[in-house]
Amino acid sequence: MYAVRNLLIWKMQSRDRDTLPREGGVGSGGLRADFTPSPHVRRGEIYSAARTAKVLREEAMAVERVEVAPGRYREHYGRSYEDFTVGDVYEHRPGRTITESDNTWFTLLTMNQHPLHFDRAYAAKSEFGRPLVNSCLTLSIVTGMSVSDVSQRAIGNLGWDKVRLTAPVFVGDTVYAETEVLAKRESKSRPSQGVVTVRTVGRKDDGAEFMAFERTVLVPKRGAAVDS
Repeated sequence: MYAVRNLLIWKMQSRDRDTLPREGGVGSGGLRADFTPSPHVRRGEIYSAARTAKVLREEAMAVERVEVAPGRYREHYGRSYEDFTVGDVYEHRPGRTITESDNTWFTLLTMNQHPLHFDRAYAAKSEFGRPLVNSCLTLSIVTGMSVSDVSQRAIGNLGWDKVRLTAPVFVGDTVYAETEVLAKRESKSRPSQGVVTVRTVGRKDDGAEFMAFERTVLVPKRGAAVDS
């Protein structure tokens, strides 16, 4: 990572730094539509630098390492209000393989006594033929996967909306999640905060969607977070 960062810095400091594409350009590499490379720089290097710059910008938004003392650093995760762009999609990692103990413990801990989640003999007679994973568990896991990218710095959740359970989940399934930023606005009553609405989708490892929901969170602006 540091080697890549140093390579990017070297390119930006070279005599051709003004020919590198600007942030916010078009295309997957961020190149401007009117971009013309300098004859002193190979085209592959420019695309590589542009893509590296894009990755570094995204990483800087999700995780920061702040020097709190000489040679000592502290990790800060999450995004501030200014770091959200409507239309951006965050692919959350790592994924999670759901185990039988996950399902049984969560179900009983939350006072859910439906035997479909923990009684194999009962579940075998159902249309599914085996125990179902508690949908409140998958909702919690998928939400949790999105925290580092969406709400790690949030003041609080303002609500969930349009929760859809589109496919069953079973013990042994591995799940992933991704989030799209739908909307953002500054708070009318809290000038140092903003409201962000996202849509998160849960998918199995084969890409099949099993869940989707919208979530709205209240997030601080830069410099206004608890850990700023």
